[in-house]
Amino acid sequence: MSLSYLWSRSFLTSRPFLWLLFWCNLAGTVYGYIWYGGQLEYTLNYHPIWQIVFVPDSPTASLFFTISILFLLYPPHFKSLKVIRQIMEALAVVTSVKYGVWASVIILWGVAQGGHMVWQDWMLIASHTAMAVEALLFVRFFSCKWIALGLATLWTLLNDTMDYTFGIYPYLPRTLTDDIPQVRAFTYMLTLASIVTAWLAMLARNRKVSSYRDVA
Repeated sequence: MSLSYLWSRSFLTSRPFLWLLFWCNLAGTVYGYIWYGGQLEYTLNYHPIWQIVFVPDSPTASLFFTISILFLLYPPHFKSLKVIRQIMEALAVVTSVKYGVWASVIILWGVAQGGHMVWQDWMLIASHTAMAVEALLFVRFFSCKWIALGLATLWTLLNDTMDYTFGIYPYLPRTLTDDIPQVRAFTYMLTLASIVTAWLAMLARNRKVSSYRDVA
């Protein structure tokens, strides 16, 4: 078996692998919401209840991807579900790339400012890097279109705005608590970079599909 087989369509979209990916992401999603437990409780106690949806960023991104994998396992037949599928897929790609990179950079940024790495940091870097990689690997199997990408763009930018307007952004390393303006600027730039990355990946996917149809 060649190494290239591991990122081939036949392997990545096989039902055993999709189920493995589904359960791994579901477990990571649940763990992520538990990880945010303290911040969720604080937000409920000291912020308007509607802000709670903008607090858990990475686990929500993982939830979008988990739902997208479920749609690959069970493709919908109803038009309304197909629309929901496309929106979930677009959100999965944009937010998984964005928060996958964001969490890893923030951890390393905190260390560069004088913080210390613990085993949880290495675990978070590995899991969040995997979020970004799997999103880019699977965008070619997704059905999301440009309107869905537009909606994902609006959601992600709105989430950034809520985070840094109302102070509900993810807890940062202590060494970065005096660098909030820089973190905010980085977050917005990363969102835009993630949107462009998703757009380029979708463009490449569409061109490949079009070329295949021409050959066929």
